[in-house]
Amino acid sequence: MSRAFVNEDAGNDRPDLPELPLSPGPNIVTPRGLAALQARITARQADLAALKARPDRLDKLPEAAAERDLRWLDARLKAAVVIDPLSHDLTEVAFGLAVTVVDDAGVESTYEITGEDEADAPRHRIAPNSPLARALLGAQVGDVVTWKRPTGALDLEIVRIAHADS
Repeated sequence: MSRAFVNEDAGNDRPDLPELPLSPGPNIVTPRGLAALQARITARQADLAALKARPDRLDKLPEAAAERDLRWLDARLKAAVVIDPLSHDLTEVAFGLAVTVVDDAGVESTYEITGEDEADAPRHRIAPNSPLARALLGAQVGDVVTWKRPTGALDLEIVRIAHADS
């Protein structure tokens, strides 16, 4: 028989998907971030159960994607280190705190430094490894920090440090 007619994938009914990349080191999260991660796992487990309950399961890709997502979420949960922002005093910018800044034009903005999984630019939640968070961490009210952006550096004055709204 010609090799052209041999199905080398016979018996392998699970699509091969690349794993999602994981950040090295611990997954620093706030208590809110931990709860959100746990909720994402529960939701994805429900998705997988619904996919497996389908009467027609010829397409295994959605199930494989859900299983891959669960492996990634589980790894993020296992690497989670919870830091409670309430444990910080408000003398300097730290993980989990909200910091209000004013730029040279007088525009005021408030940012919250959160875990990677919680980061959400439209809500001004930034990851601790972002350029803005790196500029802010450790600063105190009255300090001026320089945010190195692709469009150019921007000086920001710290005007308030507070516990973030949950």
